[in-house]
Formats: sequence, structure tokens, C-alpha cells
Amino acid sequence: MADIPFTHGKASKVRPVLVLWLDGLDAVVTVITSTVPRSTTDVPLGDWRAAGLRVPSIVRLSRLDCLEQPLLFRRLGTLSAADRQTIKTTWDLQVKPQF
Repeated sequence: MADIPFTHGKASKVRPVLVLWLDGLDAVVTVITSTVPRSTTDVPLGDWRAAGLRVPSIVRLSRLDCLEQPLLFRRLGTLSAADRQTIKTTWDLQVKPQF
């Protein structure tokens, strides 16, 4: 769970995120949402309960945020091996720059 500030800086929203990597004092995360997938970069989680989520959810790889690590405040669970592989494959095919 993370407290994600809005771009105007006047408010924030607590929501589940997937930590992709840590970079010094920052964390690069992607949003987890219960909305329906809207693009090829939205990855449905098959094992969402094991990940600690309350409802079926997707990882929205098109929505990356760089947060200061203190904004991360609670670990919900762990992704299954199958979900991790699906996310990695989607990242490699849809998100990763193809220079």
C-alpha cells in the first residue's frame, strides 16, 4: 500500500501498488486497480487473493510512479510465480523500450 500524492500536491490517495524496483531512496511502482482492463498493458492478476487484495484486480503497467520509500507503508502479499511471469512478459512485449 502506498500514499500516492496527486500531481497538484494538495491531496493524496492510499492504494495498492506493485513495487517494480527500488532506486536509492525512491521506489518505482505501478498501480493496482479493480477497474476493467483498458489496454494491452493492463495485466489481470489470477491469484489476486494470494497477493493480499480484496477484489479481482489488474496491474496497470502504463501507470508508473516514482515515490519516496516512506510513502510505502504496508505490504499486502506476494504475487504468484504465474502472475509475476505474466507481468514480466507483458512488460517485455508492451512497455520495455525496443531501441
